[in-house]
Amino acid sequence: MKKKLLFCAATFLAAQGIVSNEYLKTTFVEFAHPNIPASFNGFKILQLSDLHSKTFGAGNYRLVKKIRREHPDILVLTGDMINSCGKNNGVFYSLVTAIKNIASVYYVVGNHELQRSQKEYRQMMHFLNKQGVIILDNEAAELKQEDDSILLYGLWFNLRYYSPFIAGKKPYDFSVKIMDTLLGVSDNSRFNLLLTHDPSYFDTYAKWGAHLTLSGHIHGGMIRLPFKGGVFSPHRDFFPAYCSGLYRYDESHAMFVHSGLGRGRLGFRCFNRPEIAVITLKHLPSSSTRGENVCLS
Repeated sequence: MKKKLLFCAATFLAAQGIVSNEYLKTTFVEFAHPNIPASFNGFKILQLSDLHSKTFGAGNYRLVKKIRREHPDILVLTGDMINSCGKNNGVFYSLVTAIKNIASVYYVVGNHELQRSQKEYRQMMHFLNKQGVIILDNEAAELKQEDDSILLYGLWFNLRYYSPFIAGKKPYDFSVKIMDTLLGVSDNSRFNLLLTHDPSYFDTYAKWGAHLTLSGHIHGGMIRLPFKGGVFSPHRDFFPAYCSGLYRYDESHAMFVHSGLGRGRLGFRCFNRPEIAVITLKHLPSSSTRGENVCLS
């Protein structure tokens, strides 16, 4: 009996390992805010993050098929699309080539891109520029619909801010003042959408003026447990505060953390399927109360 139970448990975990690493899920999020112009009502953003050179079928055809199915208005890539070492850029390059004609592609680097040599980094940026990818290098792009616009910011910062937590706290302070220096002072009369890889500084992003932040980095907590969520983060802390899904700072500021596609250089995934995220913006009249809906499939 004991051997049967062990066999069943081993079989279940092996099957779950396959599901958690190979079977893509799509997460749908609606985000409503009064600063979103009426012409952007229904504007669809498809987010990919933390690919880490993972493939889903030859040429990533399963991933590309899911992306095409959603008919996004823009695609945003929030970093760690490659690994920090190894000659693995080709997977990311072929994905960019396959998706660049689906919608405009916006990209911000993560810590793995920043760990490549200067030569490798320049080569990657050159390739992305040639493909028409819009690299947001601590700058903003204006997205336009009819006579309206919103601001899309891309933020990256020094690798020291990715340092592991010490006694539950970051050893370096990433402040609003630093964000002002990198991105400029935000205009709170407009809708500010922020792309950045690391969600750890959510309070800073919100205080700076990002109404909605899209990030990744935590890989959904790698292992996900019922009622507990993600177990482990790349910052070497257990049960990270922000690991997957939509988080609210207050009535006007929120962050969506993408649970990633790949495993990282030495990572793993369990009860944690690779994710495509579709974020739909909703115009919210000023007299209405804030609301959002999240559904998974």
